[in-house]
Amino acid sequence: MKKDEHEYCIRIKTDQEKQRYLGRPGITLTVTELHVEAPGEVTEGETAALTCRTTCSLTDPTFIWYKDGCPLTTKTIKNNQLHLQTVSSADAGSYSCAGRGSQHLHSTAHSLRVRYSPKKVSVSISPSGEIVECSSVTLTCSSDGNPLVKNYTWFKGSTSVGKGKIYSIPNIRSEDSGEYTCQRRNDLGERRSTAVQINVLYPPKNISVSISPSGEIVEGSSVTLTCTSDGNPPVKIYTWFKEGGTSPVGSGQNYSIINITADHTGLYYCEAQNDHGAQRSAGVPVFFKGYPVILYVSVGVGLCFIFFIFLTAVLWRFSESWRKRQDGTFDQPIYANEGQSHHSARPPPEDESSLYAKVAVSSRH
Repeated sequence: MKKDEHEYCIRIKTDQEKQRYLGRPGITLTVTELHVEAPGEVTEGETAALTCRTTCSLTDPTFIWYKDGCPLTTKTIKNNQLHLQTVSSADAGSYSCAGRGSQHLHSTAHSLRVRYSPKKVSVSISPSGEIVECSSVTLTCSSDGNPLVKNYTWFKGSTSVGKGKIYSIPNIRSEDSGEYTCQRRNDLGERRSTAVQINVLYPPKNISVSISPSGEIVEGSSVTLTCTSDGNPPVKIYTWFKEGGTSPVGSGQNYSIINITADHTGLYYCEAQNDHGAQRSAGVPVFFKGYPVILYVSVGVGLCFIFFIFLTAVLWRFSESWRKRQDGTFDQPIYANEGQSHHSARPPPEDESSLYAKVAVSSRH
């Protein structure tokens, strides 16, 4: 073998001290063996030829090729050459050759490297299992490629959301649900992974109640309340309550009130529940025509009428007082004096709107 190629000398040792002899020059052993000539690196899609060389004269110049120690039977072999047509990443490896009949004497192995764009791009999710709102999720992108992948880009749907091999979502929300992909790029190209689905579970939210039929509710009629909500998984349990009550008044997504009476009036709300929690809606008023709406309207109109009368009286009184001040006329008191036979009031100005009085008092005899 090639490793045995050295200079070999003879050494003579005797039983006498200092009587040792070494024959120089020695004999040089030259070993001629097979070796592989091939490019060190090729790019995927190209062709490559590996040649098995030897300086020996072989009686049977037939060669056997090996890849990673295993004989090749499916490749094209012509004379002492191995032809790789349209090289792929799978062709990378260690190649050697041997002459037929001397298969135990392989050539020195030659390493063939293949350059190719990213392949087998995949995404893993941690933690695995259910993803609950407000938890944290980490996505990791992996693939092969030569040269190594330089750029990682994360997408949610068609929108870019991050860079790097790892993409983390802390405090995940319901709006983070969707399909995520990772795109990897090196000097030879890019490839995107298959999509992974993130499904965020969360308790009910956006609870609302609608009333049917809409408009005025007449005593004796029927109404239906419908509860809607957003939750993942979907809401399984709906419970209805009336404000002021301690017990539920109904269950199911719809709650109907047949032949409505005054006892049914009030605020109603629904509670929606799924595997991750429960949430109540705001109160919805249910009042029929005539009670208590007409009562409230009547009281309001009455108060407005009283206020109008009061305001009118105040304004009239104020206008009268103002007019008299403008005319210089005021109400005059009437006096009586028993010691006087006649009493005359000062003649008032001629004003038809004023009242006058002349009083005569006779003396007693």
